[in-house]
Amino acid sequence: MENQQIKITTEYIKLEQLLKLSSLCQTGGEAKNIILDGLVKVNSEVCLQRGKKLRTGDKVELFEKVLEVV
Repeated sequence: MENQQIKITTEYIKLEQLLKLSSLCQTGGEAKNIILDGLVKVNSEVCLQRGKKLRTGDKVELFEKVLEVV
């Protein structure tokens, strides 16, 4: 799996926004569908909440990539 660090300057970032920021999804609609299809894991558990708040240290898995919030 390929790892990528995503740096945030706020307290948290929503899952949907993280997917767009990392360029794994081009639009919010695409991110929504991918999340609702159960393709995204947050901290090794499937997450169906597109508004899930991610904080420093959280890891998101999608398409053989791991995004770490730093």
